[in-house]
Amino acid sequence: MTLRIAQLANFVGPTSGGMRTAIEHLGRGYCEAGADRILITPGERDSETDTEVGTIVRIKAPKVGGGYRLITEPWKVIEALERFGPTTVEISDKSTLLPVARWARRQGIGSVLFSHERLDAMLSLRTARPGWKGGERTHYRQLGIASGVGALYKLLSRTYDAVVVTSRYAAAEFDEVTTPLIRIPLGVDLDTFHPSRGAPKDDGILKLVHAGRLSREKSPHLAVATAVELHRRGVPLRMDVYGSGPHLDELLAIAGTAPIFFHGYVDGRVTLARHLAEADVALSVCPGETFGLAVLEALAAGTPVVTASTGGARELVDSTCGRWAPANAGALADAVLDLVQQPGRRAAARRRAELYDWDSCVRHMLNLHTRLRMRAAA
Repeated sequence: MTLRIAQLANFVGPTSGGMRTAIEHLGRGYCEAGADRILITPGERDSETDTEVGTIVRIKAPKVGGGYRLITEPWKVIEALERFGPTTVEISDKSTLLPVARWARRQGIGSVLFSHERLDAMLSLRTARPGWKGGERTHYRQLGIASGVGALYKLLSRTYDAVVVTSRYAAAEFDEVTTPLIRIPLGVDLDTFHPSRGAPKDDGILKLVHAGRLSREKSPHLAVATAVELHRRGVPLRMDVYGSGPHLDELLAIAGTAPIFFHGYVDGRVTLARHLAEADVALSVCPGETFGLAVLEALAAGTPVVTASTGGARELVDSTCGRWAPANAGALADAVLDLVQQPGRRAAARRRAELYDWDSCVRHMLNLHTRLRMRAAA
């Protein structure tokens, strides 16, 4: 029996890069392996399109802020699924699509929750207020949110047949959940992101780069503050920031007169790969990142990475190609200065990235979908 995999994602926006990239690579891999695939996401209007990577269904959904859209009528998703007839469903959403997961259980269809974000960390970072004092460090006021999501986790454990996480850090939020928890790291496009795309100039200027959405849950404030701290110490540098988002004005205020340049959204993965390869160090310092595709893309381009000492991104680097430190600008600036003294760091960065390929990720996910289909058929 052919696998018929339904991928569902909600709260999707124009720059939901990591989740979008993962869904696209997995979907293509499913189709190349011979599975039938449908992708259902929010859109400006209802539409259905057949493509070489399966059927793409958009459900008309309102904007809920920051350019994101959210499906508020889950029965429309169920109608599309009934037409498709999936053997398994893979849902990248922890709350709003729960009615769809319940429908799958009633129908005897295996369901997978793909946990792209750690909910407690994401909510804390989104509601944090960055402070700036004396140009020394950025503080994040973490709110007591983690305790409020425990009931949701218990509900998830009763609803899904499996939960997929991408890191040990991501798995920690499910400590009390009894649903089978499976860790499957994501991959990186090793052809597009490659050291051959470029190299930093040997001109005595430390070139830093940050790529990601300019919103609090990605901690761009902390990356910019780190560059400002290095500038305050007299380090000759240039920092290039690639990405768009709602907090550009705040970041410009933090940057002040430091040589930090904001380029907006980069349209084209090859262009982004070149910008990453041309940097000495990539700053990807979010302390609540569940995985860190931006980290892998920088490493694949041969650029070493400084990250926070907490979060999934920390698991992607080792001492040969990266450094990690507490989430404050002073400690992260120290980490940058230490990293640039590490011999062989660019070659080590590429070797580290090569441990994470999309083929392995797709293979593990296909094995999971196959097990769930066979269990349902038994």
